[in-house]
Amino acid sequence: MKRTLFNTSALAISGLMMAVLVAGCSMKPAYERPDSTAPAAWPEQTAASQNPGVGVSISVLDWQDFVLDMELRQLVDNALEHNHDLREAVLNIEAARAQYRIQRSDRLPGIDGQAGSTSQRIPASLNGTGDSSNVTTYQVGLGVTAYELDLFGRVRDLSEAALESYFATEEAARATKISLIAGVIQAYISRAGAQERHDLTKQTFETRQVSLDIISKQRKVGSTSDLDYLEAKGLAEQAQADLEVAARELAQTDNGLALLTGVPVEQLPKPKGTDNRIIQEQLAPGLPSELLTRRPDILAAEHRLIASNANIGAARAAFYPRITLTGSFGTASGDLADLFSSGSTAWQFMPQLNLPIFNYGSNKANLNLNKVRNEISIVQYEKAIESAFREVADALVDRETFAREENARKALAESSSHSLQLSEARYRHGVDSHLRYLDAQRRDFTNQLGLIQTRTQRQIALVNLFRALGGGWDPSHTEPVASVD
Repeated sequence: MKRTLFNTSALAISGLMMAVLVAGCSMKPAYERPDSTAPAAWPEQTAASQNPGVGVSISVLDWQDFVLDMELRQLVDNALEHNHDLREAVLNIEAARAQYRIQRSDRLPGIDGQAGSTSQRIPASLNGTGDSSNVTTYQVGLGVTAYELDLFGRVRDLSEAALESYFATEEAARATKISLIAGVIQAYISRAGAQERHDLTKQTFETRQVSLDIISKQRKVGSTSDLDYLEAKGLAEQAQADLEVAARELAQTDNGLALLTGVPVEQLPKPKGTDNRIIQEQLAPGLPSELLTRRPDILAAEHRLIASNANIGAARAAFYPRITLTGSFGTASGDLADLFSSGSTAWQFMPQLNLPIFNYGSNKANLNLNKVRNEISIVQYEKAIESAFREVADALVDRETFAREENARKALAESSSHSLQLSEARYRHGVDSHLRYLDAQRRDFTNQLGLIQTRTQRQIALVNLFRALGGGWDPSHTEPVASVD
């Protein structure tokens, strides 16, 4: 009897382990990457399209190599350590990784230790002895509860969908990191431009105040007209108003940079001039097709597409029978003292077949829903690609046109500065009127402001190009944000 019981229990356990090794076929559609609408080259109006290899390639350029200013590097480091958006993105990765682990665990049976007792009263009418009795049973053992044999790949497809969702979340975190790096650099450059505009406006205000004082004295002795005085007063008041605008913009850029980096405003480094070389300016855009393997948002969209494709397989498998196994192996006895004695071995094996017959069309509706979601994922993937190409093309145009505009404005500013010097000399010697001198001041101030603004915009355009090309991290020498295991 013991031999028969042992052989039967061993057979049950062996059958359970064989079921674990059953490899189900997946019913998901074969995944094919949607046809790319990537152009063969960048727009012809950009010089980069004619020489895509000129400059430093983004594929080997980490953000530390892109940022040349050491103080800016430190600010970026602070942002990567303290920024709330990036911390939230990393926590989202942890959540997605945990979700994948939960889903992956369903592919293997869970074995639990079990211990318990059962007490029941059997009435006399149901007892063979004709007397009522109280029965208590004690049990200890190992058990497997409702493990599904993945014959049609449902569990595997759900696990793959969770894994791809995890990958998509990780790519989204990388995109957040790149955007944060670009945001800090742009805030730093904007702050430098705001500081230059503030300094220029303050200098202009002080100069016009001096001119107003001189005109006021001349007016008292009758050597100048009221019109000259009013013109000088108007320019001084305009300069004071411009100074308040510049001060407001400078304070706002200070606050913006402090928020991104977590560094108090009073501890921020003193802004450098926009004519300093803060960032790497020679960037090679490479070929348009390289964006498909470099841009985190495109990679995230494709991972979501693969996940939706796997969910179709899981929805299809719901139409087919599901076999679940429940079993246990251990010892049982009516007396706690005899629980581990010879002959107390007990086992239980309960396979269950579930065949959907009538469920009001819920399985069909769920399949249709997952097919529609897959189509939505395809549209989102194609949209991500088109948006990426548009951003790069715009950034390339901005880089080139702002560079040419800066050269033109630099020449214009030099010309107006020289003109102002001549006009001032002619006014001092009585050759030109005061109105002409004031007009030269207005033109020079406007041209100098225009040069600062264009120089700032050109550097911001370079940062936009860096971000649009997927720069900021290099998989060959950068640790992943999180690991699956």
